Amino acid sequence: MTRRHSLAAMLSLAACAAVRAAPKSATKVVYPLHLGSYDARYDYDWLVLRTALEKTVPAFGPFTMQQFGEAMSPQRVAQELVLPHGRINIMARAVSPEFERDDLPIRIPIDKGLLGYRVLLVRKDDLPRFARVRSLQDLRKLRAGMGKGWADVAVLAHAGLPVVEGSAHENLYAMLMANRFDYFARGVDEAQWEIKEYGARFPQMAIEPTLLLRYPLPRYLFVRRDTEGEGLAKRLKAGLEIMVQDGTLDALFRQHKGPIIEPLQLDKRRLLTLANPGLQDIPQQRPELWYSPGGK
Repeated sequence: MTRRHSLAAMLSLAACAAVRAAPKSATKVVYPLHLGSYDARYDYDWLVLRTALEKTVPAFGPFTMQQFGEAMSPQRVAQELVLPHGRINIMARAVSPEFERDDLPIRIPIDKGLLGYRVLLVRKDDLPRFARVRSLQDLRKLRAGMGKGWADVAVLAHAGLPVVEGSAHENLYAMLMANRFDYFARGVDEAQWEIKEYGARFPQMAIEPTLLLRYPLPRYLFVRRDTEGEGLAKRLKAGLEIMVQDGTLDALFRQHKGPIIEPLQLDKRRLLTLANPGLQDIPQQRPELWYSPGGK
């Protein structure tokens, strides 16, 4: 059994057990099913969620945790969470001004900020060009590709990096190969999955080995802005704080993200740091919440 399937099985068994055991007064959590193989990338998020709920049983009582049975796009997930009687009551997403306005964030990055570390998908023929990049000024001579309306677009534009926007995520790989832009900045745990998923179709696409972009982009749990959501947020914040203090979050991160991080040798790359002007109230003053390559 693969690590991904093992993790998914753990989530399913634990969720079923919690549903059977919990009374009607239990905290009810319904999390989304995402379309296609993309859903497997959320397994870590739901394991963190389940662990936070388990950590708070003594203080908050039992819970039920189940996945909604109908697959939804990321856009539909966000819409369901805003609806007063939406069919889910939690999601895990990268923070954005819109999500912070419409939903209630629990401001502890469940991925320790890993999503804000970006490696570049490029054309193999262009690898020598990127090896010569030493600064943001050098990178400004090249064009980034991003999805239309993504939070990353404002971050790169604020840094003076030219951005070409694509209308759909799946189109961006073809646009890269067609020279519409020069690189696609992807999260550390996104890039390797995407090479496996799209590499056969785009064999000239590669992960650039020398550069690492960094900008604040925490991945939070979001709940609905209502009375029930406020109670759930209070419980999850308490659970995540326990996980930070007792080392559980670090342990899960190392177990499930470590094998993804290690092959990319992030601590040996040239680090280029960008600001994220659209975000507020990021707990950057708490170093224990954040991953840092090489422990720096």
